[in-house]
Amino acid sequence: MELIGRFKPNRTPCGRTRREFLWQVGGGFAGLALVDLLSRDGFFTAHAQAASIKQPHFPAKAKHVVFLFMNGAPSQVDTFDPKPALTKFHGTPYKGDLTVGSNSRPVGYLMQSPFEFKRHGQSGLEISSLFPHTAKFADDICVIRSMHTDTAAHASGCLQMNTGNILIGKPALGSWLSYGLGSDNDSLPSFVVMTDPRGGPIGSASNWTAGYMPAAYQGTLFRSTGAPLLDLATPEGLTDREQRKSLDLLERLNREHLASRPGESELAARIQSYELAYRMQTTASDVVGIDKETQQTRNMYGLDSKLTADFGRKCLITRRLLEKGVRFVQLYSGGGHIEDTWDGHTDCITNHKLHAGETDQPIAALIADLKRTGLWDETLLVWGGEFGRTPTSEGVGKPGRDHNWYGFSMWLAGAGVKGGQAVGATDEIGFKAVEEPCHVSDFHATILHLMGLDHTRLTYFYSGFNQRLTGVRGEVVRKVLA
Repeated sequence: MELIGRFKPNRTPCGRTRREFLWQVGGGFAGLALVDLLSRDGFFTAHAQAASIKQPHFPAKAKHVVFLFMNGAPSQVDTFDPKPALTKFHGTPYKGDLTVGSNSRPVGYLMQSPFEFKRHGQSGLEISSLFPHTAKFADDICVIRSMHTDTAAHASGCLQMNTGNILIGKPALGSWLSYGLGSDNDSLPSFVVMTDPRGGPIGSASNWTAGYMPAAYQGTLFRSTGAPLLDLATPEGLTDREQRKSLDLLERLNREHLASRPGESELAARIQSYELAYRMQTTASDVVGIDKETQQTRNMYGLDSKLTADFGRKCLITRRLLEKGVRFVQLYSGGGHIEDTWDGHTDCITNHKLHAGETDQPIAALIADLKRTGLWDETLLVWGGEFGRTPTSEGVGKPGRDHNWYGFSMWLAGAGVKGGQAVGATDEIGFKAVEEPCHVSDFHATILHLMGLDHTRLTYFYSGFNQRLTGVRGEVVRKVLA
């Protein structure tokens, strides 16, 4: 008894009750039983759904987002971040301590930009000659020149820019907005993606996945030519009444099936998709049916030019999607790998001339059209890629640039954005963000803020935690705000 009296219990977090002992023993293995019981009771699903607010936390500046994703990573020193020092030191070896990790390519020699930078608009914002059309709207654009990210690989870079995380399985930005704000149109998806005809981004659909959220929040892939979605047309010989009766029967059977499997988001999303597809048979086809647009509009978007036709068509469809209330639209420039994207390893000069030439006029047309239709005051435009490019070449006489995640540029424009300015800065040669560094999580927090959402309060309960798009970091870039 004396020994027992000298023993001091409760030296661990538990040790007080049998329940606590069972929870802690075996490294918490016994807790799996509780997790299973809670899952069967629908606790986790109900908890997650309860957090879906479907309205902004505070008055929103923007209602829609258009993400112009330059797949492959455009060079900041050739687009929106002029560096006179590169001209001064052109051809000299890079002597800094930063390294790049793209397949062991050498850092190389400092390389000046072959593109002339000029000041545009009343603000005097400096933009390269790659974007003569977009430059006309310099006073509307806010360039963040101090972006940085956590990876130099395209797949994980695209994932982080889209989902806030370098790992597969996290919800995309468009999914978070759909989850938090819902949709303004029950006949079209809230989150639409249009890729490049040369291919999609590395990582494919993981860039617009709903991750651990219900599948209904994932992005819907639209084609910019032909039918927007495959197998959307009503089967030949089937009347509207017959189709409606078939769908009603299918829904009833599926609901009965779902009742015995609560929490199956994939099944719930599939049920919802049947109804959405039925409503989209008319609406989606009408949105992509741009034949009724005037010749003036077609010319403005560059639809009759082989160079600009594809991206121009996607931009025009985007305007029509916004008119219908679609929440988030993402357009990809560049698809596949290397030179088919903005990934200018071999020849950054030729590469950027091509891809900027394909996108510059359509983007400017979209801006002008949004202003004309009144959508400009409620739409946020985002431009950029997964990271930037080095201010160095990949060898003497080789005009290619490698990956650079230490410092690069992206821009925002539209609702709630203070245009005509550059925020933050990279170092003298454009390699690393040194003034007001802006991480991807800060960028996402700013986008959510403009949409009326507090990134610390927009959460989804999963795996025992209130998950966030921005993880455990992220600060709103206040200088961006109008």
